[in-house]
Formats: sequence, C-alpha cells, structure tokens
Amino acid sequence: MSSTAPFAWPIRVYWEDTDAGGVVYHASYLRFMERARSEWLRALGVDQFALKQATGLAFMVRGMQIDFLKPALLDDELQATVAVMERRAASILFDQTITRADGTCLIRASVRVACVDIHQMRPAPIPPDVARLF
Repeated sequence: MSSTAPFAWPIRVYWEDTDAGGVVYHASYLRFMERARSEWLRALGVDQFALKQATGLAFMVRGMQIDFLKPALLDDELQATVAVMERRAASILFDQTITRADGTCLIRASVRVACVDIHQMRPAPIPPDVARLF
C-alpha cells in the first residue's frame, strides 16, 4: 500500500517476558506486536482512548498468522515493525516482524485488525479522518 519504511518500535526483553529458562514465552510476542501497533497509531496522531470515547469504535485483532523463526532471550534488544499491507473499509492487514538488534528476524506475522463498534461488537467502517492517515 505504501513504499515507506515500516514503523519500528524498540523492545527490551525482561524476566516477565520469559519462561524459567530465560527464553521469551510465545505469548509475549503478541504483547510486543500489540505495543508496536499502538505506538504506530500514536505516532500517526490517533488517540485510541479518545476515538473510543467519541465514536464507540475500537480496533481489535481479528486474526493472526505467526511464524516463530528463532527465540529471543532475556535482556535481548528487539525491534517490532508495523507495515500496512491492505486497508479495507473496516479492517487493516499488517505485516509485522520482530528482529534482534543484530538484524536476525525472530518473528514474522500477518495480523488482521478490525474496527469494531464496541456496543454492538460488530465490524464498523474506519472513520475517514483516521483511514486517511494510512
């Protein structure tokens, strides 16, 4: 959709992100990717709480495909990226990666996020003023 570089967000691996062996627990990667998408929206000027309060809309994960390529370890410096691959009326498809500081790709994911009316829990069009940002 765009030829611009993906948005990148730095992450440090802490004890709380790992299992007893100091290896990042698989669910921690979901939090890392969520933070990167939230910071991407923030960088675009979208306040998710204000959007929810004003419109009753929120972005929710609809589906994910994740390839776990290599493990991250305690104290690793990582980078989570966000790139828009497709935008539909009520959803966005993201390509996301998590890489180690040395450039090693650890995770590749496709994430579909839907815009949802939180009162009806049904898909809703992304507001035009938000959609035009991406």
